[in-house]
Amino acid sequence: MIVTRHISLDKDCIDKIEPYVRRHNGNFSAAVREIIERAGKYSSLKNSSAIDSSLFKWMLAEMDGRLVPDSVLDEMIDPVLINSMRGLEEYIKHRIGELEWDAGLSLKCDNDSSPSSALIEIKGTPQKVKFVACILSQFIVKNSPEHASLEIKSFNNVGDCIKIELSRSSKKDAQNSLITYFGGMDEAIRAIKNKPAFWKTVIYEHLLSNYSMVTVHRNYFEDLLAGKVPMGEITIETMAKKPIQEIPLKEMLSLIKEVYETSRVVDRVEVDRESLILFHNYRNADVIDKLKKSLVALLEANGHLYDAKSTANMIVLTHRPDVGIKINEIVENLKISSSRMDQELIMFMAFLKGLKNIPDIPLSLTFLGRKIGKSLMQEYESEKCIKVWNLETFQNAIGIIDSKLHRESEWKMDTKNLLYTVKRCDIAGEGKMYDKYVCHAIRETFKGAMSYAFGNQAELDIKKLLSHGDNLCEVLIRIP
Repeated sequence: MIVTRHISLDKDCIDKIEPYVRRHNGNFSAAVREIIERAGKYSSLKNSSAIDSSLFKWMLAEMDGRLVPDSVLDEMIDPVLINSMRGLEEYIKHRIGELEWDAGLSLKCDNDSSPSSALIEIKGTPQKVKFVACILSQFIVKNSPEHASLEIKSFNNVGDCIKIELSRSSKKDAQNSLITYFGGMDEAIRAIKNKPAFWKTVIYEHLLSNYSMVTVHRNYFEDLLAGKVPMGEITIETMAKKPIQEIPLKEMLSLIKEVYETSRVVDRVEVDRESLILFHNYRNADVIDKLKKSLVALLEANGHLYDAKSTANMIVLTHRPDVGIKINEIVENLKISSSRMDQELIMFMAFLKGLKNIPDIPLSLTFLGRKIGKSLMQEYESEKCIKVWNLETFQNAIGIIDSKLHRESEWKMDTKNLLYTVKRCDIAGEGKMYDKYVCHAIRETFKGAMSYAFGNQAELDIKKLLSHGDNLCEVLIRIP
């Protein structure tokens, strides 16, 4: 039944009703019905604050680290009614008064309708203040226009007072700032709710083992099973959202700490300026050595050279930028004539012969060798106009390099495998007289050349090495 009544409204009431009328395309009756419906909901919300205080405190505590769903936020603060920062401040103050919360609010900005900066200050009971700060910040970010979004730049919580500074930024950065300061648990809780059985089992296993479980990427685990030195760069790059070469060193060290601690690969990681100290409980020396090599390789992929030393329960990584500079000088000095490949080989031989006279270089021969191997292949590729590398072109290039280094080598090839055997290497020496540093540098040069030619497609299987007491070196190259 429809009841018709005549009512009188002053201008203040009409101004408040006007947004609802516009939303209902001028239908005044529909606008009034919505206002009445919302008033009923607000009344229920107000009455709900009369629940047991301990239960209410628990509910607020459980909201910490979570954002209010947009639909709930719109019910709490109707965006249709708010068209200015002053109006928002007055509305929140009114709602605080309705809920009978002991909290004071101050919202200052440089422009009431389109601010480029704002300062929020809230005082009162810590849990209630944090909740008010959350919904107020969320409302501002959610309802600010795309071209004039406000990002949370600072958040100070001291005692019973919270101060939040916002300034103009992109919508994406504004949303991210909300997650950083108020919604840190949102993604984790959504993940748990999406797969509760999985996460319940994972958490139970970690608790049962006193956090001795190790959680690593499948590729990392695959490398371990294959006997390779795993790097873990996939996890690092995924978290950084950029290639490993583009990650600044400070961020890289922080990511290593986060990844290695949370995966439980090590117990604890300490970052001391540009050095890393990793604490672990591994007992097998080979395992510790592989972990050490993995970290050195990871940092080399990032473009930084590190010394690594290990004790019973620690691995210490020390940054050596001086060595990196020296290596770059050596590689650049190789490229000094028009016949670059020949000139590089001559310079490389001279370097290998005087290797012991260059302090600290043996510490980073892996990095040096691979850079030179790549450089040699680039010059050969340019001189021979090679478009695509295959086993035959690779064999020809290495054959030329071997002849210049006075190495006797032999090749056996089928469609997908290449067996490469070095029978004599004058520059590295033989038997007990061989130089392990020279041998290592040449071997890494070969790996660098192979990596340049085939990328990740080729696998290297070392059959024999002089350093293992054999009379020759023998490696098998596999192409999938």
